[in-house]
Amino acid sequence: MGNTFTAATFNVENLFGRAEVLNLKDYDSANEVLAKIAEFRKLIGKPKYTSHDKEQMVNLFNQDLRKYIEVREDRGRLFAKKGWAVVGVKADGAGDWDGAIEFKRADFSEMTRENTAKVIKDIRAEVVCVVEAESRPILESFDAQLLGSRYLYEMLIDGNDPRGIDVGIYSKYPLGGVWTHVFDKVGRSTVFSRDCLEAQIFLPNGRPLYMLCNHFKSRGYDFDGKSSEKRTRQAKRVVEILAKYDLTSDWVIVAGDFNDSPNSPPLQPLLTVDNLYDVLSLQFPADSAKRWTYHYKEFEQIDFILVSKPLREQMRKAGVERRGMYDLKRMTSSSKGLVEVEEEYKTVTHWTNAASDHAAVWAEFSF
Repeated sequence: MGNTFTAATFNVENLFGRAEVLNLKDYDSANEVLAKIAEFRKLIGKPKYTSHDKEQMVNLFNQDLRKYIEVREDRGRLFAKKGWAVVGVKADGAGDWDGAIEFKRADFSEMTRENTAKVIKDIRAEVVCVVEAESRPILESFDAQLLGSRYLYEMLIDGNDPRGIDVGIYSKYPLGGVWTHVFDKVGRSTVFSRDCLEAQIFLPNGRPLYMLCNHFKSRGYDFDGKSSEKRTRQAKRVVEILAKYDLTSDWVIVAGDFNDSPNSPPLQPLLTVDNLYDVLSLQFPADSAKRWTYHYKEFEQIDFILVSKPLREQMRKAGVERRGMYDLKRMTSSSKGLVEVEEEYKTVTHWTNAASDHAAVWAEFSF
């Protein structure tokens, strides 16, 4: 059989201190709250506050946002308080105080963590792109506490998302160079919503493997109507990063949650790169229904592992691990034959203790 290794990508979605607002059941619920946070942020950024502005701030915070955010006041005071209660606005404008909106963290049961760990154990990957992790120390502690210290190496660099949902890498193999792209810009705007974390990983035979771990802009939280434009820009930037590699000889993986489907216009710059292949398309060339990784209003593939030509030639098999998703049996049974019927882990009993609302994608290679 020779030596093999498995690479995977998994959006753990709710594992590492996830923001409370992102732990709501669906995009619609989260969108409503995030839109109010955006309104609140706009109000507190005004140079001068009118009496109506102040009334809106207090009402928004007390009635809608207190559960999801805190306002850190570093200099001066935004709010007037009685004890812990917000009763008014003390500042007369943004110049009267310095601070920031901080997202409150959700509490997760041990079963949630165990279900997430079960997915990672079951895919048995040596290298994993972990999407929506919080920090490198938390990756390390989760591995030690729930994965049996499976991974000797982990890497995460704080990205551009203020909610602390970053991309990281677990690896059984040593890491070499690590590059961040959090500072990549087009004009004055950062390209990546989180990061494109680029890492060199040395396989046991000494060959370097390069992984680019991504989490593109969400379709769900599209307040300015530009999410498609942002994903297009992110896909194009990944293509530019790939230009330094020879995809006919280098072992390169582009992985992560691309937040769009294979036929979507934003992903075409990346999915049409010469000598770069989607492992699920290779495994299921005639059956796209077997490639789905996410379900909101439809079954679709939004999580990807793309590999360079030499990895395509070394690929043995690939697949999708969905059993950590809640309501899997009901969803697939009611699909009218659109997808195969599957059943979730018995320990996934509610959406709040699901491993994730994403499936994990994995692929095995010879080396």
